[in-house]
Amino acid sequence: MRQRYEQWMNDWEIRLTQVDNNRVVRPLEWGLEWTHGWPCGNGIGPGQLLDDPEKYFSDFNHRIVTTSDEFFSYRTPADFRLERRPVQVFGTRAVPDAKLEAKVKGQTAQFLRFTSPVKTPYPENDLVNARWFPARGRRAVVVLPHWNADALHYNGLCQVLNLMGIAALRVSLPYHDIRKPAEIQRADYAVSANIGRTIDAARQGVIDTRCCLDWLQSQGYTQLGLVGTSLGSCYGFLAASVEPRIRVAAFNHASTYFADVVWTGQSTRHVRAGLEPVIDVDRLRRVWLAVSPMAYFDHYQRFPRKSLVIYAKYDLTFLPEFSRQIVNEFHRRGMQLRSVELPCGHYTCGEAPFKYMDGWHLTSFVREAFDSL
Repeated sequence: MRQRYEQWMNDWEIRLTQVDNNRVVRPLEWGLEWTHGWPCGNGIGPGQLLDDPEKYFSDFNHRIVTTSDEFFSYRTPADFRLERRPVQVFGTRAVPDAKLEAKVKGQTAQFLRFTSPVKTPYPENDLVNARWFPARGRRAVVVLPHWNADALHYNGLCQVLNLMGIAALRVSLPYHDIRKPAEIQRADYAVSANIGRTIDAARQGVIDTRCCLDWLQSQGYTQLGLVGTSLGSCYGFLAASVEPRIRVAAFNHASTYFADVVWTGQSTRHVRAGLEPVIDVDRLRRVWLAVSPMAYFDHYQRFPRKSLVIYAKYDLTFLPEFSRQIVNEFHRRGMQLRSVELPCGHYTCGEAPFKYMDGWHLTSFVREAFDSL
């Protein structure tokens, strides 16, 4: 019976990953130009050629992990503002979902906007966007969605948090929804075969998250937390490793190394296809070490907080053995953690009945963790 359930779940998971048929295979690019504005550099300037870009990135990643407080440092933006704008879907499919488009027609909402401290070649990406779900009190969380989430994902979660007296800022990740450059249909520039751009997107996601905490503090919120899912979970762990203000952290799907997820995941097969002719997973792990949660446990452990890890038993994107390694690392270090294994997969976690189970674990943990502070 267990084998039949597992096969049924895997078949369902694969069908969901194949709904989007507009994934693009792009060849490996080192993206050296993305490193020129990073802290922790070694004097390599624009236009300078390297004999061994792989070694350059491997060495750079080790410096980043060692000096992550500097790498993720920033200046607080001076242009925070709330805007009331129409609600839009910003779907990633080749053909827009007519039902979703009709659902939001005529709706408006409040959005926090500000200029990201991280500059990219794309002006639309550098204007940060976060839908605001206010609540009375002193408790607030930053919500970081999954890779290629449309602009409606997690709004229901934020509304439930509001009912619990917890305010929420639902952030558009770099290169997602309204921040997506016109030249791409999906958020490909956040995770791709371009090594430097992928790291830069993670750095921007972490710094934008920290800026959101600045704004929440300016609004009188003193108890702050974070809820991240999939790619948002990765960005959230990196942010929590340098950010003592995050006292409550919920990671909805978690994994060890960025490279391992890209290499083995069902939804990143097109990225692997661009990488595989040039690099293997062990070498890829070294050049993406700086965006891997496993590299930051020493940093994460510096700050007292309540943590939750939710993972899926039949996950084909974040393989469950990677998630269990994360849970084991928390326990090995004697860190406070609640872990939950759901009987579904990565994509099926967003389907009934599993999305209700997932939402219950997330919201109840956040409420209880704030209550215990």
